[in-house]
Amino acid sequence: MMAVPPRLSPSEAKSRNMAAVRSRDTKPEMVVRRLLHRLGYRYRLHRRDLPGRPDLVFPGRRAVVFVNGCFWHSHDCAKGRRRPVANAVWWEKKLADNRARDEAAVRSLEADGWRVLTVWECATRDLERLSDELRTFLGR
Repeated sequence: MMAVPPRLSPSEAKSRNMAAVRSRDTKPEMVVRRLLHRLGYRYRLHRRDLPGRPDLVFPGRRAVVFVNGCFWHSHDCAKGRRRPVANAVWWEKKLADNRARDEAAVRSLEADGWRVLTVWECATRDLERLSDELRTFLGR
């Protein structure tokens, strides 16, 4: 007879789910990285010495790419506009803080002479359009 695992309380389950959310090597980031590599671009990952720790850095081009999840960074798409019902005040503050932090990082990078592109999770579904956008941004 198989043992039944103990049930987690709602807060324990939510905590476990939140702990599993990744900030690097996400599916959208990997799509962009593979696409750029296929197009012949080489890059550095997650440079800690740059504001916002950009996902992809092209030092010779003075360009950085952030790959943002639509929900976590409040994009203006269906997934980005969705808000959790439980603990709504906390979530609204969390997502507003994320937006403010993103904007501050972009301003700081641009002030230091970097060109910045944000690729949204929803944009990774149309690879042809995304590759055109990346080529235009990076040149060549």
